[in-house]
Amino acid sequence: MRIGIVPPDNPSAGGIYQYGLTMLQTLKEYKEGGCEDEFSLFSFAAPPCDILSIDPAKWLSETVPPPPVESGFKIRLRNLIGQGPHFDAWRWLRRAMTKRADEKRDEATFRCMNDKFRASGVELLVYPFPSPLAFRTQIPYVMAIHDLQHRLQPEFPEVSADGEWEFRENIYQNGIRNATLLIADSEVGKEDILNCYGVSPDRVKVLPFLPASYLATDVTEKERKSIRIRYALPERYLFYPAQFWPHKNHKRIVQAMGLLKKKRGLAIKAVFCGSHTQEIRERTFQDVMAAASAAGIAENIQYLGYVPNRDISAIYAEATGLVMPTFFGPTNIPVLEAWALECPVLSSDIRGIREQIHNAGILVDPRSVESIADGIHKLWTEDSLRAELARRGVRRLATYTPASYRQRLIEILEESKLRVGHMSNLRLQSI
Repeated sequence: MRIGIVPPDNPSAGGIYQYGLTMLQTLKEYKEGGCEDEFSLFSFAAPPCDILSIDPAKWLSETVPPPPVESGFKIRLRNLIGQGPHFDAWRWLRRAMTKRADEKRDEATFRCMNDKFRASGVELLVYPFPSPLAFRTQIPYVMAIHDLQHRLQPEFPEVSADGEWEFRENIYQNGIRNATLLIADSEVGKEDILNCYGVSPDRVKVLPFLPASYLATDVTEKERKSIRIRYALPERYLFYPAQFWPHKNHKRIVQAMGLLKKKRGLAIKAVFCGSHTQEIRERTFQDVMAAASAAGIAENIQYLGYVPNRDISAIYAEATGLVMPTFFGPTNIPVLEAWALECPVLSSDIRGIREQIHNAGILVDPRSVESIADGIHKLWTEDSLRAELARRGVRRLATYTPASYRQRLIEILEESKLRVGHMSNLRLQSI
C-alpha cells in the first residue's frame, strides 16, 4: 500500500513538531528494514532541514505553495496603530477583513493537496497532528490527538480566545469522527477522547511519546563547557524549555522563586527558552518578566530565546533540574528529555502527568505558588533526592524504548490497512 505522511513543518510548533520528526524517523527505519509499503511525504513548500535529513530518496516528496505571508502594508499599518485600548477594535476589523481571504486560501490549499494525494496514488494518510486536511480530502487517515484542552480547560486563552475554541472543535469533532484510527499519547489521553467524543475504544490506539529524535544523550565534558560559555549559563540553574503560553505557568515559577528568596534567602537561577511571538505569548512573556522585577529576582531569570536543537542536550545535562509545572498534558516530551539526560524533574500533580511520572519526579500543585516553591526548594537543596530522581527517571524512561514505539506504530499501520481494505471490499460489494 502507498501511505502518505503529512508532518508538521513548522519548528515553532514545539512538541508536535518533534513528535512528527520521531514518527518520520521511525517510518524511515521501517522502510529501510524491508517494509513493502511505499511512503510519500507531503509538506508545504520546502520542508525544514530536520525533515529533509530524514526523508530518504525512496520516498516521494510532494510540496504545495505555502500560505501567503502578511503583507508589508499590513505590518506597517499594525505598527502605526500600535498598542492600546483601540487595538482590540483593530484586531476585530482585521479578522473581519481577512476571514474571507483566509477561507479562499484554505480552499485552494485543500484542492491542491487533494490533487497531490490522488496523483501519487496514496490509499492511507498519516497525520502526526490534528489537521482539517484530514477530513476535507476524503482519503482514509490515521490522526494523532495530543490533547483536548479546549474542552478540558477552556479558561486558557490559547485554546479558546479569538475563535480558537471553535477552530479546534471543528478539527477535532470532524477529524475524530471520520478517522480510520486515532492515536493518543497515553491511556489518559485515550480516555479523554472517549469521554469527549464518544468514540469506539477499538478506534483509539495508544502510542507513548519518545524523547525528541535530535536529543544526544552522550554529552561530552567539552560540549558542556562550550554551551556554558556560549550562553553564559549560571553555575547552577533550573531549566524550562517552553513557549510562553499561559498554561506553561512561567509566572508562578518566578513568584515561587521570589518567595524562596524572601522567606529562605535562596537566590535560585532559572533559564528559560522558547518563543514569545504572537499576541498571547508576547503578553505572557511581558507579564512573567514584570513579575520577576516585582519579586526582586529579575537578575535571576535568564531568557535564551530560540535555542538550536543541537544545544538542548547540553543545557539539560548541566541543569540542576527541569521545572515544568504546566497545566496541560496528558504527557509531555520535556519530561522524557530530562530523564534521558539524567536531569531531575519537577512537574504538576495533575491527571495524566501524575501517571506519566509516577515516583520519578517531584509533583506540585500548579495553581499554588507555595507548592511550587516547596518543590523547587527540595529540588535545589537536597542532593540525595536529585540523584535518586535522576535514577528513577532513567528507569522510567526504559519503558519508552524506540523498539516498542516502532512496534506499536507498525501495528497501528497494519490495522489501518486492514480496515481500509475491508471498507473498500464493502464498497465494491454494494456496487
